[in-house]
Amino acid sequence: MKKYFGNKWAIAMFTLPALVLFSVMVFYPIVQVFYKSFFNWNGLSDGIFIGFDNFIRLFDDTVFKTANINGLKFAALITIFQMTMATILALAVSNARIKGRNFFRIAYFIPVVLSVTVVCQLWLSIYNADTGLLNKFFEAIGIDYRQNWLTDSGKAIYAIAFVNAWQWMGYQFALILAGIKSIPQSYYEAAQIDGCTPMKAHTKVTIPLLKETYKFCLVISVTGGIKAFTEMFIMTAGGPGTSSYTLTYVMYSAAFRANEFGYGLAAAAVLVLECLAAILVINFIFKSEKVAGDLK
Repeated sequence: MKKYFGNKWAIAMFTLPALVLFSVMVFYPIVQVFYKSFFNWNGLSDGIFIGFDNFIRLFDDTVFKTANINGLKFAALITIFQMTMATILALAVSNARIKGRNFFRIAYFIPVVLSVTVVCQLWLSIYNADTGLLNKFFEAIGIDYRQNWLTDSGKAIYAIAFVNAWQWMGYQFALILAGIKSIPQSYYEAAQIDGCTPMKAHTKVTIPLLKETYKFCLVISVTGGIKAFTEMFIMTAGGPGTSSYTLTYVMYSAAFRANEFGYGLAAAAVLVLECLAAILVINFIFKSEKVAGDLK
């Protein structure tokens, strides 16, 4: 086996199918997105080259600013909620003294396997201003707090983001739990000998050794927030007005409602760059922390 992997032709033979598939399914479409964004194009004709006009129009559009702010809000909320809750629950379930651990592992992951449409319909019922469970709960405990969660332009994006955070928290939970299980038990035994309490062992052993897992979770949640679309499409159709638009929704609205594919692809190109920038920043932060740790 070592002889084959030392052969450049063998390496090329093994990697070529994956490279071809990646080029056809990922790289070429991205190149086309950037190329077609410079055209006034209806999706069928050859299009008319207009240079940066689509981007100039996009940056001048107030909806573009709203969409980017919403993307940041969405990403911040789901990242904080998912990673915090997933860490707490994963640490709890990894404790051998907790009874019914297998049940909780399954229960926390159930929302992930549900259809997004089903989850959105569930939360549409919960958020209903008149008969929704949330307002009824406040009423039952004697709190005079009734909200139109999805028709309030200031609250809609947060309500939608919470739905995403709730559904996909189980995925982060599974990743973090797998990371915890990969840590050798001998590390905890050494920490216990040094006098560490279980909580201190988690802060000194578990959390630092989960940095790579956290980096992956962070990339997923941040990029997922920036390109969010499905929940607002089902729950508010981007409303009220354009208050719950994200950049993906701007792209969809331009291409499939206004039939302006060139303008929609300009939004898609900016979306790709924003996601790439987020990944680079996250990698730089974690790389800097690793270098700092190595210096110590």
